[in-house]
Amino acid sequence: MNPARLTASELTLAYEDRTVVEHLDLAIPDGKVTVIVGPNACGKSTTLRALGRLLKPRNGAVLLDGEALAKLPTKRIAQQIGLLPQTPVAPEAITVGDLVARGRQPHQHWWQQWSDADEKAVTEAMERTDVTALAERSVDELSGGQRQRVWIAMAIAQDTDILLLDEPTTYLDISHQVEVLDLVRQLAATTEEGGPGRTVVVVLHDLNQAARYADHLVAMKSGEVVAEGPPSKVVTEELVREVFGLECVVVPDPVTGSPLVVPGAPWSATAPARTGTSV
Repeated sequence: MNPARLTASELTLAYEDRTVVEHLDLAIPDGKVTVIVGPNACGKSTTLRALGRLLKPRNGAVLLDGEALAKLPTKRIAQQIGLLPQTPVAPEAITVGDLVARGRQPHQHWWQQWSDADEKAVTEAMERTDVTALAERSVDELSGGQRQRVWIAMAIAQDTDILLLDEPTTYLDISHQVEVLDLVRQLAATTEEGGPGRTVVVVLHDLNQAARYADHLVAMKSGEVVAEGPPSKVVTEELVREVFGLECVVVPDPVTGSPLVVPGAPWSATAPARTGTSV
């Protein structure tokens, strides 16, 4: 088996004097959907930012094809790794079409600013995210859900082998959440020519969505990887209790057969108060 293209080795990540992730080793399976889950402030998004070179490691390294990201040219990284952060900021008054087209910048050259391949990539990305009808609208005018789909379209138009998405379902209603995650699955599927699909890494809050859509699930707590592997092996009642502090029952999803987390008995006015817990 060939080594994974994107890996982290002895990775320590910090913001000023606050260490968030320490001594983390991680190998992202090629051509698969990897989903990172865990409670708030456990280091999920911080790890994703480091995988996309938005955060410089305090120690250790992120490696792309065996080379440290810190030593690679920015354009080469942008041609290989696409990243959609949690709160991207669009230039003022930019239209949807222009924003999605910016995903093609890493592939352009000084002698050829726009090509048929660029046009095709942008058109297909907008169609797949259902934003074609918004092309002439200003991004500033859109709802949160529409804006999120436009950002995803830009990331898809970048046409990288590796795609990192930080909570891509934020602001989306349940129907569009499913559409976006179905699209993530399609991106990682084998191509029509029989070649490998994209490698996708997603941070999600919803454990049931993670279990349904992931090939490889990474559960984090307090900056460490607690468990990783197929959702069927990772999502257990014991793990949910350890990582999320939640009593639950895990049953097969009636549609997909993936693990489905059902929380324990709900609060009621007659139940005794729970102590020693925090929100």
